[in-house]
Amino acid sequence: MKIKAVLFDLDNTLIDFMRMKTESSNAAIQAMIDAGLDIKEDKAREILFGLFKEYGIEDQTIFQRFLEKTIKKIDYRILSNGIAAYRRVQAGFLFPYPHVRSTLVKLKEKNLILGIVSDAPRMRAWLRLAEMNMTHYFDVVITLDDTGLLKPDKMPFEKAIKELNFSPEEILFVGDNPERDISGAKKAGMKTCLAKYGQQIFSKKVKADFEIKDINELLGILQ
Repeated sequence: MKIKAVLFDLDNTLIDFMRMKTESSNAAIQAMIDAGLDIKEDKAREILFGLFKEYGIEDQTIFQRFLEKTIKKIDYRILSNGIAAYRRVQAGFLFPYPHVRSTLVKLKEKNLILGIVSDAPRMRAWLRLAEMNMTHYFDVVITLDDTGLLKPDKMPFEKAIKELNFSPEEILFVGDNPERDISGAKKAGMKTCLAKYGQQIFSKKVKADFEIKDINELLGILQ
């Protein structure tokens, strides 16, 4: 059956999210130390990324949790300097992977419908797209706020299917995480493609229909 729509995960599939998160977090740690936090950088980095793993990469109170864990209180002088540094650096590192923009243009030229299924909250997802001037490429954007459920639950994927009004077999889902993106899309009946260039999690249990090392390889798959 011919593919009529391509859906993408956002972070680590279209956006080099982990690079942005790492650079921004490192800047926040340095700024908090400069503001009086008494801790070694390496130790602070270990604690902060441990908290990201425990509470999620999108946790909006992560620096408060970090201070409560390191100094047992929230010092707002330290907190504000950390958040300000994080935001300054974040803007400079929020950009798409190579060939993303040109590939999206060519997919649109093929009259394919494009969309996003992301675990990010709605406003964060849209802001990331807007900051990269990419909102106009996508007809459907499904976020955490639309279902309240995270991938690999099939509900976010089924919400996208309903919005597109295509059968699942007519949709290709592209994502970097086998256990969340590929597994969830498969459960919803979609064709799947693993974005190996952004892959952070590896799994021998879940196999995608296709694998790509550069997003522009989608063009060959869809011919």
